[in-house]
Amino acid sequence: MRGVQMGLPVEAAGLSEADSVAIAQQVQWANVQMPAGPVATSYICSGQGIPVLLLHGFDSSLFEFRRLVPLLAEPAQAHHQVYAMDLLGFGFGDRLAAQPVDPAAIKQHLLAFCQQVIGQAVVLVGASMGGGVAIDFAVSYPEAVKQLVLIDAVGFAAGPAIGKVMFSPLDRWATNFLRNPGVRRKISEKAYYDRTFVTPDAELCASLHLLMPRWQEALIAFTKSGGYNFLSKKIPQVKVPTRVLWGRQDQILGVKDATRFERTIPHCQLVWIENCGHVPHLEKPQETAAHIADLL
Repeated sequence: MRGVQMGLPVEAAGLSEADSVAIAQQVQWANVQMPAGPVATSYICSGQGIPVLLLHGFDSSLFEFRRLVPLLAEPAQAHHQVYAMDLLGFGFGDRLAAQPVDPAAIKQHLLAFCQQVIGQAVVLVGASMGGGVAIDFAVSYPEAVKQLVLIDAVGFAAGPAIGKVMFSPLDRWATNFLRNPGVRRKISEKAYYDRTFVTPDAELCASLHLLMPRWQEALIAFTKSGGYNFLSKKIPQVKVPTRVLWGRQDQILGVKDATRFERTIPHCQLVWIENCGHVPHLEKPQETAAHIADLL
């Protein structure tokens, strides 16, 4: 598919850790055709073989998978072709196109990306909010999903608490609050079991997408939509083989939903990641990659 001319914010030059620098060098953009027009979509692709598509969490980007991608894409890992994409309205994709930013549009965009860029059914891996996206997609388009991996996923949990103040003029105040470096650092520290992972490089990875045009407008639009608070009745409808990976010390979503997923999804296995918080793909990437590879 023809690429388009976009780029990361110039601040990406400040990335210092090897995995972060490597992922930044791999980002490319594709014009994904949608009913309302094309959407320049940021993604990376690495390796050859079974297509594995990684979906990031709320107010995040494909940089979330900077440690997981190289491990999954290694030839020794059963020959995977690993994609990580930025969901509609998030990351480094085009927010200027006239598209709604809600779960229905995100699902439509994901389907278009799978059809136009990947071209075959995928192993779908969703982390946190990306897990909600993956559940919604797998129920709607089971023929497009070979297997499903949920990493500390939303689904039973309510939408972000920030949604309660998403009305004018508090909506802009709330998103400006999220833009505050101190606030973002506190959220990052809560996401990890081992807080030494919250390095200056990690903070830059987690905030680069805030510098993209219309970040605030897209985040407000998505949050006002209610997010993925409608999935509880859909979860039992997941028919594809599913593995749930969950950090034992998750302080963002807690741990109760992990066993709920295992009980509710028909063909599901739960794997606990010990000494790990909400982001196993960042805190325990080798273990996370091994469990995904084992599923395949």
